[in-house]
Amino acid sequence: MSIDLRSRMMRPIRAACLGTATALVTLLACAPVAGAAADPGSGHGKGKHRVITLIGRLAQQSRFPVNPNGPAAQGDRTVVRSVLFDLDGKEVGETGGTCVTTRVENGGAEECLVTYTLPDGQITVQGMYFGILNPGPPPSFDNAITGGTGRYDRARGSVHADTIGMGVRRFTIDLQY
Repeated sequence: MSIDLRSRMMRPIRAACLGTATALVTLLACAPVAGAAADPGSGHGKGKHRVITLIGRLAQQSRFPVNPNGPAAQGDRTVVRSVLFDLDGKEVGETGGTCVTTRVENGGAEECLVTYTLPDGQITVQGMYFGILNPGPPPSFDNAITGGTGRYDRARGSVHADTIGMGVRRFTIDLQY
């Protein structure tokens, strides 16, 4: 077997090992956080539930395509920032996040990591966003709350987003902490 062919065959194996190693590091890094959330001696209240509805207006969006002059591809990256308003129209914070295209077939999909910065702390969310390549307004999506800071320390729950206008979304944050 030639060296060139052998190196081509090794790339998928290296990529798989790197992906497994990354997943393992992520799992190990998150283990203490999960244990801390279950600590019965924590000073945080248990069983609190709160729903926050915010309007997000897209402020910035940058795309970093794998194929700059070609079709969408796995690995394309989008970076976004939105300004957040309460239902009375008062500015209350912002979001910032990144999304990576994971699938281009069947309407496409992205995995997104987003932080909601609010006056009392931050809420972090993660999840899939399907139908990104379909024509028309962006589809609704649901993401999991993975944690937070300040008032939202150890938060869990979900965020539901609906497109309500050009560059405008309604975020319904269902918090449990």
